[in-house]
Amino acid sequence: MRLKRTPLFETHARLGARLIEFGGWEMPVLYTGILEEHLAVRRAAGVFDISHMGEIQVIGAGAESFLNQILTNDVRTLSVGQGQYTLLCNPAGGVVDDLYVFRVDDEEYLLIVNASRVGADWDWLQGQLDTTAITEVIRLKDVSSAYGGIAVQGPRVAEFVNDVFSGGALRGALVPRVTDLRKNQIGIFLFNGVSVFVSRTGYTGEDGFEIIASAESIAALWDRVMAVGQAAGTRPAGLGARDTLRTEMGYPLYGQDLSETITPMEAGLGGFVAMDKGEFVGRAVLAAQQGGTMGRRAVAFQVTAKGPPPRPHYAIWSAGPDARALGHVSSGTQSPSLNCGIGMGFVPPSHAAVGTALDIEIRGQRVPAVVVRKPIYRKPV
Repeated sequence: MRLKRTPLFETHARLGARLIEFGGWEMPVLYTGILEEHLAVRRAAGVFDISHMGEIQVIGAGAESFLNQILTNDVRTLSVGQGQYTLLCNPAGGVVDDLYVFRVDDEEYLLIVNASRVGADWDWLQGQLDTTAITEVIRLKDVSSAYGGIAVQGPRVAEFVNDVFSGGALRGALVPRVTDLRKNQIGIFLFNGVSVFVSRTGYTGEDGFEIIASAESIAALWDRVMAVGQAAGTRPAGLGARDTLRTEMGYPLYGQDLSETITPMEAGLGGFVAMDKGEFVGRAVLAAQQGGTMGRRAVAFQVTAKGPPPRPHYAIWSAGPDARALGHVSSGTQSPSLNCGIGMGFVPPSHAAVGTALDIEIRGQRVPAVVVRKPIYRKPV
């Protein structure tokens, strides 16, 4: 199968990136090294290619009602220019995808979806649209191929990001500068005379912005960000650092920590499920799980012994002389910030409390670990 390439492929090749397959795309896993790129994001700034992610527009007078019936969070709470993390569930409560929804205008929404799920999401949305009883106008448009994107993350990003754009927001959150966007807001700004979406969410635990621009202009935008951010120590960063950064924060990755057979409640994402908004797809199952009928729960853990890091699919055991297999690691890595193994995984609720001792089976050896609160890594005060 021929891998898809983002509009930044030539940029990555010029920078000497090591490329790998990711969700059907040929993507940079690293440029100089995962450790260096990770620490650059924690201490200064890093730029990631997120062009592989999908963009779906939902437009029309019925858009709000439609989205509120198929997403777990409550889109009615969004003012123009605001966004929220939410989940798309099937009737069994399993997660079709986790995504961000932004209210760009009164009757216009933008969904930012996972690269590997664009097709599945589109089919699911179309299927739901075909069966909805909403009579108002609803239009869906997959605009993923028209756009590229970059994420600019790190504590020093706010020092230079305004220099990339001309003036204030034209639509969305009407702020005078990009840095005036608040968490989870989106605005449309000008770059070289072209309108681009700029949001302030983040998948690293650091402050930062996501910039969605036309596929034709994203390479010039990358170069501009790197140029104005050079003095602040900005570096290109690949999927390797993106994975270690998000794991330190306990953020889920679709296909590992979430799937069509894992529910938001099992994954510890109940805070993004609005039970009081009325009926939505999967609500009955999620309500029952909220009441306590779950056979497994996601936990974050930290390895307490030196050695190789945990990896996905490694077995999780109870600790002690009567040890038994409990579940599996869904995400695992070596934390550059903590210098130890960390991860997330699924265990019975009886072993999910913070402070519970566990064993992680790593290369045939059971290594001690402990359940910890999210985020696993917390910035020093």
